[in-house]
Parts: sequence; C-alpha cells; structure tokens
Amino acid sequence: MHWPTRLSQKLILSLTVVVTLVVVANGIFAVRSAETQLQASMLQGVDQLSGAIASATWHAMLADNRESAYQVMETIAAKQGIRSVRIYNKEGRVMFSTPPSQTKAVDKNAEACFLCHASEQPLVRVDTPTRARVVHRPDGTRTLAMITPIYNEPACSNAACHAHPASQNVLGVLDVALDMRLVDEQVQRIEVRTALFTSLAIVLVGVCAAVFTRRLVTRPLARLADATRHVAEMQLDRPIALGSSEELSELARSFNEMRLRLAEAMAEINGFTRSLEDKVEERTEQLKVAQQKLMQADRLSSLGQLSASVAHEINNPLSGVLNLSMLMQRILKDDGIPKGREAEFRKYLDQVATETARTGRIVSDLLAFSRRSKPHRSEVDLNAVIGTTLSLVSHKLKLMNVDVECALDAALPHLLADGSQLQQVVMNLVLNGAEATRARGAGHLRVATRASEERRDVLLEVKDDGEGMVPELKERIFDPFFTTKDEGKGVGLGLAVVYGIVQAHGGEIEVESVPGSGTVFRVTLPVRRDAPAASA
Repeated sequence: MHWPTRLSQKLILSLTVVVTLVVVANGIFAVRSAETQLQASMLQGVDQLSGAIASATWHAMLADNRESAYQVMETIAAKQGIRSVRIYNKEGRVMFSTPPSQTKAVDKNAEACFLCHASEQPLVRVDTPTRARVVHRPDGTRTLAMITPIYNEPACSNAACHAHPASQNVLGVLDVALDMRLVDEQVQRIEVRTALFTSLAIVLVGVCAAVFTRRLVTRPLARLADATRHVAEMQLDRPIALGSSEELSELARSFNEMRLRLAEAMAEINGFTRSLEDKVEERTEQLKVAQQKLMQADRLSSLGQLSASVAHEINNPLSGVLNLSMLMQRILKDDGIPKGREAEFRKYLDQVATETARTGRIVSDLLAFSRRSKPHRSEVDLNAVIGTTLSLVSHKLKLMNVDVECALDAALPHLLADGSQLQQVVMNLVLNGAEATRARGAGHLRVATRASEERRDVLLEVKDDGEGMVPELKERIFDPFFTTKDEGKGVGLGLAVVYGIVQAHGGEIEVESVPGSGTVFRVTLPVRRDAPAASA
C-alpha cells in the first residue's frame, strides 16, 4: 500500500485515523468500566449472600444441629446462579459441599487460602475484595467465589454442647461460588453495541470528512490548479474567485494580482521583443556585409597559418636528416668510407631515407588532421618509437643542454596504432618540454611508459622541470595556432596536432602544471586485447 499523495486524501485519512483512535479508546474504556461495575455489584451480592447463609444457619450451628444447617444451605444453593456452597473447618477439611465434592481437604498453600495462611499466624480480618476470587472453568465460563470466615462468637465459646476455646478466633470458612455467565453475557452485549457504535461513528466521520474536504478543499484547489495551468499557457485573462474560506479568498486575491502584473510584464516584454527584432534585423544586414569582407581576409590568413604549420611540422624530421647528414659527412673521407664503418654509415643512410619518407607522411598527416582522417593502424612498439625519436633529436637536446631520463616498461604491450603519428606525438612532447627548460639554461626530461592494471591501456608520461604554466595558459595549449613562443619560432600547431592524433586513436591526453615546478603531459592509449607483450 502507498501513502496517498493528494491533499484531500491525506486530510480524510488523517481525520479518520484520529477519530478511530479516539472512539476505539473510548469504547474500550467504557467496556472495561461497565465490566468493573458489574463485577463490583456481583461481589457485593455474593458478600450479602454469604452473610445471609451464615445468619440463616447461626441458630442451627449453635445448637449443633448440622442437618438443619446443611438443609438450609442446600435450599439456598438450589437457587439459580449459585454454583456451589462449601464449609471448611479450621484444618481445611470439607465439612459440607453442594454439590457433593470428592475432595476431603484443601491445600492451605493454594491460591485461595494462601493470602490468610501465608504466615504462621493466619489472618483473622480480611476485607471483602481480598476474600473474593474469579475462577476460569474448563468450559470457558467464569465463577465468582468468596470465602467468609465463621468467627468464634461468645455464644459458641460458652456453649456447653460443643464449646470452643475463646482463644480460637475462626472456627471455619464458608465458600460461596456464583456463576458469572450473566455478567459475561452483559459484557459481551456491551462490547457488541460499542463495536457497532464505533464502526458507525468511524463511517460517519469518514463520510463527513470526505464531503467537507471535497467542498472546502478539493474543489477550490482544483480551480486554483486550473488557473495556474492557464497562467502557464499564458492565458492571463481568466480571473479566479475562491469563497470557501478566508484563507483561500486571500490566496485567490493574491493570485489575481500576480496574474495582472504578469500580464503587464508580458505586454512590456512583447514590446521590447518587437523593438529588439527590428534592431536585430538591422544589425544582421550590417553583419552580413562585414562577414563577406572578413571571409576573404580569413581565407588569406588561414592559408598563411597552414603554410606556417606545415613548415613547423616538416622542420622536425628535416632537422633529424640534417643531423644524420652531418654525421655521415664526418664519416665520409676523401678516399671513401673508412674500413669498418660501412655498417654505421649504412645505418645513418637508412635513417635519412626513413625520415625523408616521414616528411611526406607529415604533410599528408597534417592534411588528414585538418580533414579528421583516420590513422593507418598496425602493430607498434611504443618503447621502440620513443627510442627512435630520442635518437633523432638527441643532437638538438644536447645543444639545448637538456638531459633525458627514460623509465620504460619492458613488458609494455604492443599498440594497434599509426607509428608515424605516435612518433609525432613523442617528438612534439619532448621538444616542447625541452623548450620549457630553455630559460633555466639547463633542463631535465623524464620519459616513462607503463601499462594499466588490467593491461588494457598504455600510459606515456613526459615530465620537464621548466617554469610551468599558469591556469590561463594551460586551458589554451591545445588550441590550434596558440603559442607562447617568440614570433617566428612557432605557429602553435604542435600540441593541436598531438591532441588530434591522440583523439583519433581513441585515447586521452591531460596536462598538470604548476608555475615554477614544471609540467607533466600524460597520454593514455588503448591496447588491442590480443596484442603480444613487447620484448625487453
């Protein structure tokens, strides 16, 4: 079951629950009070009956005429409602019982006798409620029994026939039991009447609560909700009147004031809107003219920026070719290649061919980046790409007085990626890190790789100890054509190309930089699941 959500249902349920609790509690109290009164009346009656029996048999007992006394008791016990009459002597033996009892003696420690015989000296005077007890019978009925002491009066102690000593206060007890069936039936009738009255009261209260709630709460709130929907639909010409109560009338008045003010505000807004539309049309025409002029200038500017970016990207491999050419010139003598250095010379020559081919790839890659083309994927060893790239720029790093520390994971998985584009990423990050340390005169770079715990990703980290960047610069470093280098030394396309390559490979790149503490670039690239681990 769910708690009601409507206000009217909550009010009806709350009132019904409160009234139910009050009526039920009052009914229970009334039934218990009536039962207590009936039992008190019956207790008084059995006490009077016990006294009447004792009085009626007094003379017979005094004359020791037991048959006459027992006959009187049998006559009284035959009356309706009297279940039994018994007499016990001071030792607890049954002297007389109606109907006849098989029990010859009672236990003085029993519940009915324990109160008077709890101590060594039995009690003599006991009040009426204490002498009474209610016995539940196996057939489900109840019996009210009362024990009345038979005291040793002076006439008994002085009699010559069966005199009792004056020190003996109680000669025995008279036990009279009355059937409580009439009382139980009356209590049951009272319970039935009370239950019917309680149910009727709950139903009447629920019906009245539902009727008054619907009339005083539900209908006015429904009208208010309709008026609110009309306002939401901008139908501001429908007033509302609620007269069910002073509070709702005040609410309706406030709502109508709000509606009128909103209508005035909407009229002003519509006027401002029409005026603004006219001004927008006028400005739009002016902007169209200015846009046509800017488009031509933007084409020329974009062509110049593209040319500068191509030159910037081609300069890196050409620098490697230049360094290799200088090394080959040093090896080559007038009489040819010195003996024993042919393999070294051939190695440099192969690297020159490789870098020359990569220059052409850079041009196509830059065009592919601008057109968002996909990389040419193959199995690539990132550690090998890093080693090759660092060997190409090692000479330039020495000239910049920058040393490089490598911390490469020997068990790094192979990547399914474009090796040439990854080499561009490594080269740009390394050279940018070296440029960041130029102001210090000497710098330190740390290039590290590692795999994730699940070996689904590979992390490339390039860290420098340069001057770092302020947050304003860090937010823009991946924007195309944004650069902090001096004019003529860069066009700001290097990190934009890196960002595009990483995104094309399904990876992520992030940067951490603190002014005065250096910068860390972290590139995360996904690994093919069936890719083998790289050899040490």
